[in-house]
Amino acid sequence: MSKLWQKNIDSAPCVERYTVGADRKMDLYLARADVLGSLAHTRMLASVGLMSQDDLELVQRGLKEIYRRIESGDFEIAEGVEDVHSQIEFMLTETVGEAGKKIHSGRSRNDQVLVDLKLFLRERVRQTVLSVERLFNKLQELSRQHRDVLMPGYTHLQIAMPSSFGLWFGAYAESLADDLEMLLAAYRVCDKNPLGSAAGYGSSFPLDRTMTTRLLGFETLNYNVVYAQMGRGKCERIVAQAMSSVAATLSRLAFDNCLFLSQNFGFISYPADLTTGSSIMPHKKNPDVWEIMRGKCNLLQALPGQIVSLTTNLPLGYNRDLQLLKEVLFPAMESLTESIDMALFMLSHIEVRRGITDNPMYDYMFSVEVVNNEVLSGVPFREAYRKVGLDIEAGKFSPSRTLHHTHEGSIGNLCTDEITARFNEVLARFDFDRAVKAEAELVR
Repeated sequence: MSKLWQKNIDSAPCVERYTVGADRKMDLYLARADVLGSLAHTRMLASVGLMSQDDLELVQRGLKEIYRRIESGDFEIAEGVEDVHSQIEFMLTETVGEAGKKIHSGRSRNDQVLVDLKLFLRERVRQTVLSVERLFNKLQELSRQHRDVLMPGYTHLQIAMPSSFGLWFGAYAESLADDLEMLLAAYRVCDKNPLGSAAGYGSSFPLDRTMTTRLLGFETLNYNVVYAQMGRGKCERIVAQAMSSVAATLSRLAFDNCLFLSQNFGFISYPADLTTGSSIMPHKKNPDVWEIMRGKCNLLQALPGQIVSLTTNLPLGYNRDLQLLKEVLFPAMESLTESIDMALFMLSHIEVRRGITDNPMYDYMFSVEVVNNEVLSGVPFREAYRKVGLDIEAGKFSPSRTLHHTHEGSIGNLCTDEITARFNEVLARFDFDRAVKAEAELVR
């Protein structure tokens, strides 16, 4: 196997297979980011006199061609090549000659993979945020559309008090607004440049780390070179925590949909082609999409724990255990965005049943309204509560279906605009433009 670090001793084949594992497959996720990092690094090397202008032009042209191949899907890590860093450097050297061998000056594979991960995670968080924004907007649209359509509210899975579909949809929208705060924190941790930390102890070369920070569109540096390496695993854990927060919202939304779609509830429905049938029961319309989503999102909620288990009590500096983080995190990020987008697709086709609460089985749900009306007429609360309870036991309870919920966040005052304003305020704090423009400039 070709290795950038290899001298004149080959590793045993079984050692290579075991230590490389799925790294070549996982490294394909990082190919785009690896080229971006090298484009910035080589421009910096030329600026401090470690690469000639002629070599820089050759290297930049060669790297941009590799980038175009990656973007078009015409890139792979060849059999026998250890990782994406090796593949790109070998391809570059084949194209531009000796100049390609100079791109590694002043850096280690440790900070090379660190900057790759930061760039990759930063972009994936951006994509997740955009998907969350679309789902949030759909939930708020449904909340407004169905704000006056009543549905039963539950506690302990027992009929409790009147709710509405507007309140239900809006609850998940506001949950996403909180999740967005978590994603913002994750994005800010990703948005710090570790390049120049080398193997964790810096370099004697006069590197301009501020320059690569600007070229790569990072907000700032990971200043301390030891901490830059210590941040491996911490950054992934924080991203995973933000992902698990979104996943928790989706998992609960998925469960509600499974419950409300069942015949015992019958609150909602979907077109037949968005459900599945049974091999033996011809009447079945199963909520397989929501069930799969619930399962995937429950697994995603375990992701931070997996990362903690991998990284707890590692000694200072790079340790090969960290390679395994890619195997648990990268596919999980794809799973989350896929689930968000599928939730948006399903909700775009949801059908809400009206008149649910007219059924006499929901009469007792309005008991609180009767108690409150008694209190408003001057009866002490405990006395009104006791009187209504006795009427229910005696079968004499007569419900009042007139609702007067006017306070902030209740059935009659959903505060949809306020929740949207809060979501948009957090969204505006993501400085996506800086990163997008910087990356576009590098490959231009």
